[in-house]
Amino acid sequence: MNTTILALDLGTTTGWALAQTDAQITSGSQSFKPQRFEGGGMRYLRFRRWLDEVLAATASPADSAGFGAVYFEEVRRHLGVDAAHVYGGLLATLTAWCEHHQIPYQGVPVGTIKRHVTGKGNASKAEVLAAMRAKGFATSDDNEADALAVLQWGLSQQLVEGGSHG
Repeated sequence: MNTTILALDLGTTTGWALAQTDAQITSGSQSFKPQRFEGGGMRYLRFRRWLDEVLAATASPADSAGFGAVYFEEVRRHLGVDAAHVYGGLLATLTAWCEHHQIPYQGVPVGTIKRHVTGKGNASKAEVLAAMRAKGFATSDDNEADALAVLQWGLSQQLVEGGSHG
């Protein structure tokens, strides 16, 4: 079974963290801000293309199965309508992409992630960022820190063969 895990904090600036089979962790953030003169659906096409590129970059000849799992921050409430629409579009794109590639995926509630990395479910963005830096990650922003926090939670879970779809 492939133990490569991708963790995402979905948004216009999407945080990502990747744990590969060799235990190497890489992370960052990727902007999916609409570009000038671009149609509304282009953000989601660019997101799907980016997922394809990450998958291709991590594939090895010995294991072409893709990711062992994809975890994402499951947001139930957004401060703005636009943020909710962007999240919903990215989530739909991600889950369809995972289904297409037969990759198990799971949403993880925000409070669960925060509790796992800081000890409290209502931790601030700054507290999550500090917790990830304390673990030795040189995070550039809160999106990357959130993705690393999701990854930490994902790594702590025992993946049942076949995974779970959420």
